[in-house]
Amino acid sequence: MIRISRPDLDPELSLRLRTRTDRLKVADADHRAARREWSGAALEKEGVRLALRQMSAAVERCMYCGDSRGTDIDHFEPIRLAPLRTFEWLNHLLACSSCNSNAKRDRFPVDESGVCLLVDPTRDDPLDHLRLILSTGTYRGNTPRGCATIEVFQLNRADLRRGREVAFPRCQAMLREYLRLRNAVSPAMPPSC
Repeated sequence: MIRISRPDLDPELSLRLRTRTDRLKVADADHRAARREWSGAALEKEGVRLALRQMSAAVERCMYCGDSRGTDIDHFEPIRLAPLRTFEWLNHLLACSSCNSNAKRDRFPVDESGVCLLVDPTRDDPLDHLRLILSTGTYRGNTPRGCATIEVFQLNRADLRRGREVAFPRCQAMLREYLRLRNAVSPAMPPSC
């Protein structure tokens, strides 16, 4: 998981999302009504999806595991728990179906004071909470939030661990080759910042 910057939304899309939220508030919508409203919001969902894709540098990677293709709009705080946040831009992240639909679903662990235990890569620096053991491809939690994030999103599932483990020596080899080529071109030049 890496830190991701969240840009401001297009004003027109922002207005449409606010209008949808206002409609939910007026109706005092529960999670079922909010899900129905979300299901019928094709234009808004497409706008959110496009903005999320731009946040992920058009690579469309899952903002949680970073490995799989981001196909889903995840409601960080689930609709079941916060129906009035259904259309809130700050509550949307791009996720793969494994992280969103299979692992997280409606899970949203909180501590004894009600503070969310999941790392939001648009608000938090994942490096404060997670440590990647490069040689094994395994995440370890530095904090209770890191541990909860690993568990809820299943960040150490076998396919992810194996992919990271295999990528590590390849990255090492590329860095060694880069340094070799750089030194061959200008051996006396000091490293640049």
